Amino acid sequence: MRIALLEDEQDQADLVCAWLKAAGHSCHVYTLGKDLVREAQRETFDLFLLDWEVPGMSGAEVLIWIRANIAEPVPVLFVTARQREEDIVHALSSGADDYMVKPLGKLELLARIDALARRTRPSASQGEDVLDYGRLSVDCRNRQVRLDGEGVAMTQKDYELAVFLLRNIGRLLSRGYILEAVWGQSADINTRTVDTHVSRIRGKLQLTPENGWRLSAVYQHGYRLERVAPAAR
Repeated sequence: MRIALLEDEQDQADLVCAWLKAAGHSCHVYTLGKDLVREAQRETFDLFLLDWEVPGMSGAEVLIWIRANIAEPVPVLFVTARQREEDIVHALSSGADDYMVKPLGKLELLARIDALARRTRPSASQGEDVLDYGRLSVDCRNRQVRLDGEGVAMTQKDYELAVFLLRNIGRLLSRGYILEAVWGQSADINTRTVDTHVSRIRGKLQLTPENGWRLSAVYQHGYRLERVAPAAR
């Protein structure tokens, strides 16, 4: 998961990020609420971890912004020293999905994150052998995409990107998010690489409105793959 962490205490941020990375997540740290909000306008995250008491725009205010401006149901987990019942109720009533009081325990934090991931994206199972999308199908075991039953010649990265987009139908994905998910967190490549591969996949898999798909570039953000009614012929 790609996680945004709002935390102004450096030692705490370093510790939580180390836990998350060891568990296979990527962690992006913000010490100011306004910085996280600015980044969230153009980047995609799977989960937000918010401390309440940070300078300027508080975690509670960031939560309100997230729920008002991000259409998809991205989970929000509060991690804060505030433990009064009224604070917990306020956060949950404002749209938080879960609430943890510092000091944090590693195993509990990771377990709560996994639970939120299962609850909000239950269809993102990675265990299927075959993904069926009508004319398109993906043989996950043999890493093969088929169109109308015929195998499509694809590079490894084209295949991985195609599967990633198909697993996230309807979701707005930033170029940075795609790069991390498909090429790896430390990949030193240009975002134009994403554009090139997306264009190639669109053509090879016929992801056009005439065939019931729309793979759109969203200005200053990234891409969204959607199912649409096939155009009349």
